[in-house]
Amino acid sequence: MKIGITCYPTYGGSGAVATELGIALAARGHEVHFITYQQPFRLPSFLPRVWFHEVDVGRYPLFEYPPYDLALAVRMHEVVRDHQLDILHCHYAIPHATSAWIAREMLREGAGDVKVVTTLHGTDITIVGQERSFYTITRFSIERSDSVTAVSDYLRDETYRAFGCVGCNVEVIHNFIDPTTFDRALHRFPIPADVIGGRKVLMHISNFRPVKRVRDVVRAYAKMNERVASVLVMVGDGPDRVEAEAEARDLGVSDGVLFLGKIDAIAELLAGADLFLLTSDKESFGLSALEALASGVPVLGYRAGGLPEVVTDGVTGSLHAVGDVDGMAAAGIALLTDPVRWQVMSDAAASDARRRFSQDSIVAQYEALYERTLAAIPAK
Repeated sequence: MKIGITCYPTYGGSGAVATELGIALAARGHEVHFITYQQPFRLPSFLPRVWFHEVDVGRYPLFEYPPYDLALAVRMHEVVRDHQLDILHCHYAIPHATSAWIAREMLREGAGDVKVVTTLHGTDITIVGQERSFYTITRFSIERSDSVTAVSDYLRDETYRAFGCVGCNVEVIHNFIDPTTFDRALHRFPIPADVIGGRKVLMHISNFRPVKRVRDVVRAYAKMNERVASVLVMVGDGPDRVEAEAEARDLGVSDGVLFLGKIDAIAELLAGADLFLLTSDKESFGLSALEALASGVPVLGYRAGGLPEVVTDGVTGSLHAVGDVDGMAAAGIALLTDPVRWQVMSDAAASDARRRFSQDSIVAQYEALYERTLAAIPAK
């Protein structure tokens, strides 16, 4: 098959999954074309059967904000026409699925066609799509897609609840990990030993948006550090990083918190972590948590959104009510002070992640979806 993939190419779970999916599809013999405004951050400079097509958003004084969605539709149209793509796989409903619908209508004017598959990842449904100004176009884009997937049962149910889509069947295909990458035995922790100083390593990876509640991460760390000498490694960047830095200063733990910024290769970092903290109040899936589990790192998180589908409470990690920093800290202290219990949970985390979310099985689900989509009657 010839597959076009459009995603947000910057840091975030949706872009990471979309890129890894494209790489895996190419390795299985498919032709993959990434169509977006810059090369996805997890995409190497060259791979067999993989192409990158940049969307050029022109500048014109009339437009205060250049119309990226229209430029994307034009580029999609060109790539489908020139490379005879079978599928446009859009990660996020708006603007990507909207642009794909426009591109398909343009193709049909010339007696061409393409199938549109849309994968919903989270904020396109739970935050952006429910804004009044975007609600109608989000629902329209979902209903006009030939096939729609969501990365968790929670997100599928939220889509039905929020939009009441008529005639749209949302299929759940979970995110996945490459077990050959997220294996702590294969990597050496890159932070120097003298920086860690023999302390336990707690880790958080995100885009530091308000939904991630990164101040709670720092608060939980401060409580655990009172009982167990530890460091907190914060990976990523975003609007609330300054809030997390301020919280660390206010609590007097800034010397133990390392803000590393945006880093592409996180498997090496996870290989040295003892616990992973994820305090989102809305988490459609939790890809960073899955990558931690695959690396044998127990996850402490909030019982919110799709995270309970990833973390098995009491087996591969510990889940708590949103805002229960004390409960999270107590669970962390219990694990960090019991090496046998930690090892059992670490082994269970790695095993469960590989069993339920392996790349081979999930990519095969997408292949089957593409085949069913191509065999179906064209969407109206």
